Amino acid sequence: MPREAAAGPRKPAPLRWVWLAAWPVTAVFVLSNAATPLYVLWQREIGFSKGTLTVIFACYIVGLLGSLLVSGVVSDRLGRRTVLLPALGLALAACVIFATASSVAALIVARLFTGIAVGAVVSAGMAAVTDVAGPHRKRLAALLASCAMVFGAGLGPLLAGVLSETLPGPTVTVFVVETVLLATAVLAVLRMPVRRPATPARGAWIRVPGVPRGDGRQLTLGIAVFAPGITATSFVLSLGPSLLSGLLGTTSRIVAGSMAFVMFLTATGVQFAVRKLPRHTILAAGAACTTLGMLALATAVRTSSVPVLIASALLAGAGQGMGQLGGLSLLNHSVPAERLAEANAALNVGGYVPAGLLPVSAGYLSDAVGLTDGATVFAAVLTGLAVAGGLVVLATRRQAHGPVR
Repeated sequence: MPREAAAGPRKPAPLRWVWLAAWPVTAVFVLSNAATPLYVLWQREIGFSKGTLTVIFACYIVGLLGSLLVSGVVSDRLGRRTVLLPALGLALAACVIFATASSVAALIVARLFTGIAVGAVVSAGMAAVTDVAGPHRKRLAALLASCAMVFGAGLGPLLAGVLSETLPGPTVTVFVVETVLLATAVLAVLRMPVRRPATPARGAWIRVPGVPRGDGRQLTLGIAVFAPGITATSFVLSLGPSLLSGLLGTTSRIVAGSMAFVMFLTATGVQFAVRKLPRHTILAAGAACTTLGMLALATAVRTSSVPVLIASALLAGAGQGMGQLGGLSLLNHSVPAERLAEANAALNVGGYVPAGLLPVSAGYLSDAVGLTDGATVFAAVLTGLAVAGGLVVLATRRQAHGPVR
């Protein structure tokens, strides 16, 4: 395995390497949601409730959060490759477990491994994109890293839905394809032109990730909008297929996978559309989209409307995309390279904690009172959080001496 070069001045990497550096992020995020359309099959074959389904989904969040306590710090101290290669190894193991799963325990382990791998790529992988891009392409790096995440997150369920409906082995084929994608990501990491950190290790290796003194406002702004946005998309991923198959009478896995895909395709496209806007404008628009998405969700479950449910998914995707881009851009702009992976980890901890807790709560509430009422309560709570996030952005904008750019 090639060693990372020592830190120091160097020529900017070719633009193609900035794009290639984002590929491992995409490949791992394909796995992150590839199981989404398949849960209906596993529920039928293994037998478990909507509450258990959200627990399986939440084990991914547990693995991710545990990974974020370590991966950002280790990446900043030992190098991006040191974290990314083991993460890709766990992702490959998760593919094998998913493809052979015959119990809830197997699904839990596979989701846990997936979460650990995702935690590594959202900290070390995204920071690697910034490292390769160099100081003069930080805004491009934030855009590509963020889009790599959401595009992969959407491509996974689309592949799973299409392959499971059209080819033999509905719960196997997509993970064979994903194994090939991850293998190419390993090759990209091995060849990636990243440098070994020069900063000596300080402080605990396992800790709640944070940002340097003075950068707390940027982190708070990012979390205020990113957290409601990713919680909204997490709900669509975990309970969207149940809404389609149970409440709305649609059983096609292609439809379920396509809904998730268009949600994240929207999250990708909107980032390219708003990339030149001031960062506070991007964040405020993200909060507004999440709010509208939750109002649409409540309407969809009350009226049993598939088009309105899809509209809510698109708005949720736009909300996550803009919250994520705004948060990453703020951190890329202000946090030094030797703390960037940890800062990325801190942003994702702030986002994924509610993204794990609230959909699980909604799942169990739906078991108790019905999917319509459970989804309505979830939408009301998240609407309040999204509105609060938007108000934080506007208040911070007014209080600052200059614009948040």
